[in-house]
Amino acid sequence: MDFRFDIIVEYIPFFVEGTLLTIGLSIVGIIFGTILGLFIGLGKMTKNKPIAFIFNCYVIFFRGTPLFVQILLIHFGVVPMFIGKTNGIAASIIALSLIAGAYIAEIFRAGIQSIDKGQMEAARSLGMNHVQAMTHVILPQAFKRMIPPLGNEFVVLIKESSLAAIVATPELMYYGRALASSTLRVWEPYLAAALIYLVLTTTLGFLLNKLERRLTTE
Repeated sequence: MDFRFDIIVEYIPFFVEGTLLTIGLSIVGIIFGTILGLFIGLGKMTKNKPIAFIFNCYVIFFRGTPLFVQILLIHFGVVPMFIGKTNGIAASIIALSLIAGAYIAEIFRAGIQSIDKGQMEAARSLGMNHVQAMTHVILPQAFKRMIPPLGNEFVVLIKESSLAAIVATPELMYYGRALASSTLRVWEPYLAAALIYLVLTTTLGFLLNKLERRLTTE
């Protein structure tokens, strides 16, 4: 196999630009996804059945359909409804946030339900209302248990962001495909992209493991 490093060196600025956008998409997606997931997770646990049903349908749809299809629907259908034209970055952020919200909702639900019910009863007996008890007692305890699955979701989101290339979002995989098309070579661009994704996910995994160990020792 004739592996040409000069091609990768020539495209380093593009890979750097794509990597930065990949990180940005992932961070924004996980932030909005976490906020959305918290509300959806709480909504699924509400005693109001119609509201719980709506949130359950949301989770079922976004967990049961491919992200590939979701990005296309949002890019060609949803985004033009609001701004009158397509926008790859906006569509990617929305799609990543929505699918992250669906998975994180289940993480929040499982984390909250793992806390003994006596904690809520004790908080209420001290004069706290439901929101105060949830904010100051239940969620802080549940959050420590949610660190590993939340970290895994962030890692998954970094890899899933590669699908943003299908709507011409100039992230890492977009430039990998562009290099492959312009040079008619596959090993160099795709191996370079794979290595960058590996570095990103491995580094994130290392940092999350350190955070988890630190929280468990407190």
